[in-house]
Amino acid sequence: MSNAQRDEQMWNRVIALHAQVEQRLATTLQRTHGLGLSEYRALGFIAESSAGELRMQDLANRLGLNQSSVTRLVGRLDTAGFAHRDLCPDDRRGVYTVITDTGRERYLAARDTYRATLTAALDEAPDGAAAALRTALS
Repeated sequence: MSNAQRDEQMWNRVIALHAQVEQRLATTLQRTHGLGLSEYRALGFIAESSAGELRMQDLANRLGLNQSSVTRLVGRLDTAGFAHRDLCPDDRRGVYTVITDTGRERYLAARDTYRATLTAALDEAPDGAAAALRTALS
């Protein structure tokens, strides 16, 4: 088997593991905390920023979303009362997403669930895929 074939097999295992873990995280967060996975991650990035706010473009980059998708995501967070938009005082073109106290509380309430679910999903992954990934990345 060539290196390219081994790389392809390894990458396919990573993709399968990623899909399996993401599905489990999404289902658990939605059922337990009423949050989508992207919403949870957005709240986490904003909550853990130094000022409790992030430029929309920075949030999009961290989430791997395009501008349109992050705008819709922040709209959902705003509707739920978890975050709001604010204009940059120095650059009126710059828009920030600011976490609210309610958003911070929801994120903190969901964080332990997310972490426990992530660990369980990785521990239960077939073929030792997660163990191999942990070893490779540590």
